[in-house]
Amino acid sequence: MKQLTDTLMNSTTDLLTRITQTPGQCGGRPCIRGMRIRVTDILEMLAENVSITEILEDFPDLELADIQACLLFAARRTDFPRLTA
Repeated sequence: MKQLTDTLMNSTTDLLTRITQTPGQCGGRPCIRGMRIRVTDILEMLAENVSITEILEDFPDLELADIQACLLFAARRTDFPRLTA
């Protein structure tokens, strides 16, 4: 079980390294692997029911792992602790 957990953690870390933020590139917004494809662009396409296959066809430099990285990045950005009284 620990080995599976370690593998999942490593793949999660590997996915997140695909997301880059460079000052001066796309206004410093998160992009995929230093390209000028913003995480928000991919997320918006997914929200508009554009299939992963279509996205990959339209952006031949993208890989499936890039789309997974966008989803994971968004999930991490929205996961914050909430204090209750």
